[in-house]
Amino acid sequence: MHRRRIVWRIDRAGSLDRLRRVEEPVPPPAVGEAQIAVRAVGLNFADILACQGLYSATPAGSFVPGLEVAGTVVALGPDAGSGVAVGDRVFALTRFGGYATHLNVGARYVRPVPEGWSFEAAAAFPVQSLTAWYGLVRLGEARRGSVVLVQSAAGGVGLQSLALLRRLGAVPIAVVGDSRKRGFLAERHALPAAQCVLRGAGDFGDALDEALGAVHATGFDVVFDAVLGAGFTPAFERLAPEGRYVLYGAADFVRPGAGRAWAHLAWRWLRRPRLDPLAMIAANRALLAFNLIWLWERSERLEPVYAGLAELAPEPPFVGARHPFDAAPAALAELQSGATVGKSILYLDGPE
Repeated sequence: MHRRRIVWRIDRAGSLDRLRRVEEPVPPPAVGEAQIAVRAVGLNFADILACQGLYSATPAGSFVPGLEVAGTVVALGPDAGSGVAVGDRVFALTRFGGYATHLNVGARYVRPVPEGWSFEAAAAFPVQSLTAWYGLVRLGEARRGSVVLVQSAAGGVGLQSLALLRRLGAVPIAVVGDSRKRGFLAERHALPAAQCVLRGAGDFGDALDEALGAVHATGFDVVFDAVLGAGFTPAFERLAPEGRYVLYGAADFVRPGAGRAWAHLAWRWLRRPRLDPLAMIAANRALLAFNLIWLWERSERLEPVYAGLAELAPEPPFVGARHPFDAAPAALAELQSGATVGKSILYLDGPE
C-alpha cells in the first residue's frame, strides 16, 4: 500500500496565490531512491521565483516547490547503495518536491545529518552552503587575505559566506538592508561597523570606498551578489585587477507580492547593467554567473564540494525563522519581504 503525504503544490507557475496544501499518495521509492519522512524543509528565494515562473529551472505544469529537506529514511528502492539505511537521520538536496511530508529522492543526493545537529539545521545546510562554497571558493577563488564584498550578508547564503570567509582568512565587507541586520552581524560575526555597508543609506559607491579604506584596500578581489540592481555597477567598478564578480541571482528584479509584477520586471530589465567586454579586458576584471541547479545535474561534482564544506563550515548554520509546515505561504511571504535574518525553515512535528 502506498503511503499518503501532504504537500504544498502549485497547479502552474505564475503566482504564490496558487500554492495549495493537498493530500496525495507517495509511491514506493524507485531504483536508486530513498524515501524520507521529512522533519524540516529549507526555504529559499528560488522557491518564490519558481512559484512565480521566474526561475529558469521551473518545472512545466503542476509541481511541488522545495530544494532541500531533512528527516528519516523510511524505505529504500532497489540498488540504493550501501551509503544509506532505513532509520538514518539524513538531509537531501532535491530538484523541487521538498514541500512534502514524505518524498523519494535519489540516494546519491542524501547525506547523514552531522552528529549533534538538529533536523532544522540540517535542512538549512545544503543549498546555502553549496551556493556559498561554489561561488566563493570554486568560482571566486577567495583565499587568505582576499577582500570580499558579500551582498545580502545577513541572509542564509550571506551568513554561510561570512563563516566560510572567516575560516579561509579572507577579509569580508558585508552589505545589509537595515541597521538591525548590521547589529546582528556585529554580534554574531564580530564584524566591525566599518566593514558593514548599509544599502540605501547615501551614495553606495562612497560607502564602498569607505569600507575599502577601513581595511586598507583599493579594490575587491571578489564580489558575491544575488541582488544585481543599482549596486552592481558601483561594486563592479571597484573590483581590483584580477577581481571576480560572482553573480548568482537578481533579487532586485522581484518585488513583494504574490504575482510577477510585469511592469516592475520590464522596468528592471530595461535598466539592467550592461558591460563592455573590451573595458573588462583593459581593467582585468571578470564576471562569472551560476545557478546551483547545475550542481544537482552533475551529482558527481557534489562529493568534493561536501568535503570542502566539512572543513570550511563545520558548525550548524544559523536558523533565524521557524514556521510550521502548514504555514508555508506565510513563511514565503516573510522571506520575500527581506525582513528575515539567517535561514528560514518549515518544521514538522515529531520526536527528534
